[in-house]
Amino acid sequence: MPLKQRLSGAKESKQPLFSFEFFPPRTQESAVHLKKTIEILKPLSPDFCSVTYGAGGSTRDLTLQLVSQIQNEVHLETMAHLTCIGASYDKIHQTLLTLKKNNIKNILALRGDLPKNNLPMGELRYAYQLIDLIYREFGQEFTIGGACYPEGHLENRDLETNVRHARQKIDAGASFLMTQLFFDTSVYFRFVDALLAARVDVPIFAGIMPVIDIAQMERMTQLCGASVPLHLKQQLSLLKNDPQASLQFGIAYAMHQCSQLISQGVFGIHFYTLNKSPSTRAILSALRALYPCQERAFYI
Repeated sequence: MPLKQRLSGAKESKQPLFSFEFFPPRTQESAVHLKKTIEILKPLSPDFCSVTYGAGGSTRDLTLQLVSQIQNEVHLETMAHLTCIGASYDKIHQTLLTLKKNNIKNILALRGDLPKNNLPMGELRYAYQLIDLIYREFGQEFTIGGACYPEGHLENRDLETNVRHARQKIDAGASFLMTQLFFDTSVYFRFVDALLAARVDVPIFAGIMPVIDIAQMERMTQLCGASVPLHLKQQLSLLKNDPQASLQFGIAYAMHQCSQLISQGVFGIHFYTLNKSPSTRAILSALRALYPCQERAFYI
């Protein structure tokens, strides 16, 4: 079922949506590994899969190739990430036409990382401008999503500012929001309350990354600015010399997060898979068994 239909029927649905994020492989070996990962995860019937877009469009062609394969060969509903920083209007327009041609109907519209070494900024500076462009030029042909940040963006931690930016994206034409990953569910609930108070009346997907080990967690949090609860950091430190125990603990911790979210009526959970299958498969398999039917609360 197309994502647009899933979103439009959100009030009637009694099950949270689940989705996966992948990134384009850069080597033949990693491409083979990702293909196997997708084959393993496909039977879990995700509501959609998203594919990231490298800084400055550095993985543009790889992203377009992968979303087309997942959509048209694997036959899973697919969402392409698209960034605007560093790209000309014509380049963005051509990318959108290519996505349309390849039957991709869903886009996560992002600003992207700021360019380095005095490279050009491009014609669009903010994600809401990209959303507005897509909505104006292609109307209802794409279902558009925007990112949001429960703990604030790395460049601006102010809650009120981040809520205002989320509101801009909705006003520009976004149909849903997807959060940055987080490890403390209390910050997610606080952020959702602020969004609801600002009448941000769209589905909000919670971003969850199953932890593999403390080194991976530290790398990711440095990139996105997510905070790490002390007890999580301490436990992973104790398990740093036992990879299997660390992996199992990460699965258990993510399960705990998902259980808290689902019990409070989360609309959907988006798994940052890092192109790996074991943790995501274990977690989603358990969730489908434990929560076969759940009302949503975070949708006005």
